[in-house]
Amino acid sequence: MKKSIRVAILALFVIVGSLYAKPATSGGLTDTQKASLLFMYQEEKVARDVYIVLGQKYPTASTFADIQLSEQQHMDAVEKLCVKYGVDISQVNESAIGVFVLPDLQNLYNILIVQGSTSLVEGLKVGIAIEEKDITDIVAYEEGMPADVVKVFENLRIGSYSHLSAFQAALTAAQ
Repeated sequence: MKKSIRVAILALFVIVGSLYAKPATSGGLTDTQKASLLFMYQEEKVARDVYIVLGQKYPTASTFADIQLSEQQHMDAVEKLCVKYGVDISQVNESAIGVFVLPDLQNLYNILIVQGSTSLVEGLKVGIAIEEKDITDIVAYEEGMPADVVKVFENLRIGSYSHLSAFQAALTAAQ
């Protein structure tokens, strides 16, 4: 009798839980989650592209050159997730520096380049702003994601904290 009550209660939890589950699209993610992956992929490209441009403008500031390589690794990691989960990235051209499929990120890139091009100090402040935004967005977007996405996002966040520290130290040295 007790066993059948436990089974009935367990079945009830499963049924009630399924009523509140988020519907997933093909590939295991909701459309919102897929949009979040695309955003993060493009946001990592913003960071890489800004650091490429500012690194060329300020060649003696090795922080930009060093971190742009890491940002490429971040892009690659998120790109793999996009492919795995069926996120359409066919319009993304990684080799086109400063070109983005998401208008908000195109606008952000344009603003950051203008700001960062005024001086090395402003360029380093742009690096700090990018890393702070990455950290905030990663935390927001990892909620409810599958474990493999969360793991990649946690690694991105650790990298962003490291980049943030490097830009803060470079800014202190430049002032």
